Amino acid sequence: MEQSFDIAAVMESVSTVLSAWGLKVIGALAVLVLGRMAAGWARRATVRAMERSGVDATLVGFLSGLVYALLLTFVVIAVLGLFGIPTASFIAVLGAAGLAVGLALQGTLSNFAAGVMLLVFRPFKVGDAVEVEGTVGKVHGVGIFSTLLNTMDNVRVVVPNSAVYGSKIKNYSTNPVRRVDLTVGVSYQDDLQVAAATIARVLASDQRVLSDPEATVAVISLGDSSVDFVVRPWCATSDYWPLYFDLTRRLKEELEGAGCSIPYPQRDVHLFEVATSDD
Repeated sequence: MEQSFDIAAVMESVSTVLSAWGLKVIGALAVLVLGRMAAGWARRATVRAMERSGVDATLVGFLSGLVYALLLTFVVIAVLGLFGIPTASFIAVLGAAGLAVGLALQGTLSNFAAGVMLLVFRPFKVGDAVEVEGTVGKVHGVGIFSTLLNTMDNVRVVVPNSAVYGSKIKNYSTNPVRRVDLTVGVSYQDDLQVAAATIARVLASDQRVLSDPEATVAVISLGDSSVDFVVRPWCATSDYWPLYFDLTRRLKEELEGAGCSIPYPQRDVHLFEVATSDD
């Protein structure tokens, strides 16, 4: 027995489906397209804003991508809501997953947060000589999770960013001028005025020593074997170590040439004869 095909019923069913879901599909597509366009615009705006602020290029790419991904997530949730899919449970699942991932990657996330702070506030830059976590070296690179240092003997040290940002940072390259601190000892028998004048003459003869701020030459202590002078000239940061080495040598030579002596630790031993009684 042949079954009759009711075209009118089919068209009515199609019309019912289209009327029920057509507008929702069109609206969802519109939201998806416009949302993607808005996410792209937000990413470009974020890039421009951070580049104008001088933010590190590594951080610019990461944060702009993060903004784009978050906005697309909200767009997808909005599209699901148009189709009547419960989004509250979906958001709860995302939140729980995010919490679980955050707890599992707690150390990594702390390094990331510290890396963001380092890249934004810039306590140092590539090429600066710094001391971090007891390590002295030049900054080779600042990443999202770690900072790379090259020590003075050219050993690569990788320091987690959380350790860097959570500790005291000494930056030896930031200020254009530094003070050289030296201590020079002369004998108690030497003329202190001659020693002070000799030290001042050595400082004045070196063009790397700045006149402002003025250098300090003064007796700082009376040691066990010497009278100690503190010698504190100022110089450009780039001249620090060459000046330090040269002054150490020249002060020794010039003081000896002026008749002063550089004492070394010594001890006087006195022997006393003790009379003993015969048994």
